[in-house]
Amino acid sequence: MRLTLRQLHIFTAVADTGSTTAAGLQVALSQSATSGALNELEALLDAQLFDRVGKRLVLNDTGRALLPQARAVLDGAQGIEKQFGLAGGADKDMGLATHLRVGASTTIGNYLLPALVASHLRDSPATTIDVTIGNTSEIATAVARLEVDVGLIEGPCHEPELHAQPWLEDVLAIVCAPSHPLMRADLGARVGLKALRTQRWLLREPGSGTREAVEHALLPHLHQWVQPMQLGSTEAIKQAAAEGLGLTCLSLCAVQDLLTLRRLVLVNTTLPRLARRFYLIRHRQKKLSNSLQRFVSRCEASDPNRLRES
Repeated sequence: MRLTLRQLHIFTAVADTGSTTAAGLQVALSQSATSGALNELEALLDAQLFDRVGKRLVLNDTGRALLPQARAVLDGAQGIEKQFGLAGGADKDMGLATHLRVGASTTIGNYLLPALVASHLRDSPATTIDVTIGNTSEIATAVARLEVDVGLIEGPCHEPELHAQPWLEDVLAIVCAPSHPLMRADLGARVGLKALRTQRWLLREPGSGTREAVEHALLPHLHQWVQPMQLGSTEAIKQAAAEGLGLTCLSLCAVQDLLTLRRLVLVNTTLPRLARRFYLIRHRQKKLSNSLQRFVSRCEASDPNRLRES
């Protein structure tokens, strides 16, 4: 076999950093050695993998196609090292090092994942878990690039190389400030579609699983947003709603704290029950280690009510 792990490691480092100088620092090689190894790989494959833009190296279409395959090979090699103890350290039941990388979209990462991680670490104290939080699109991309081992997302997955497994059902709630004009007459009164269509809605950014779920659930009834306000985080939306800036539709677990404090109230509408599905995603080529399989099994067996109360 003429292709080497070293070449693939250098290739992914250059892809991540955008230069042979920075990649060399990452893989502990000189710039000239890194550049030479990259040239060897391109010569071996008889293909250019990067476009040279000034001093930067930018992946071309061929390089983008190779990158997930290279990451999968390197990930498999690292798994072998861990399996046979070559990475150092010890796993409590296998004598192996255990380092998990978990990605989660914002709502899950902020309100559900901490309880899952705490529960897992109580049973596997030698495990290290790194958590990456972003919107659904960002986490799906990270899983596709094998930058994280597994992802928990709150929207449909559109990456063909990923396996998406339905996880928990999440109830969506329409909320606003108690002082909102819709609430002044009667907090328990049902609000019809005509009134909802004229309100300002507070929304997450495109690419967010919450934004996609809310649009899927509400736009068939509201038809369009009237002067929507876009905010980049669930916490920002909650605070804006509590200040009376508009209505919003968020995960019930995300707004439960402000509902308890009466800074937000539920809007009783004529709409049907609103809910969405959370998903557990992983790369189709990803081999689950025993430790990662235990974490996945814990997610599968988790009680959503207990997670929300934690």
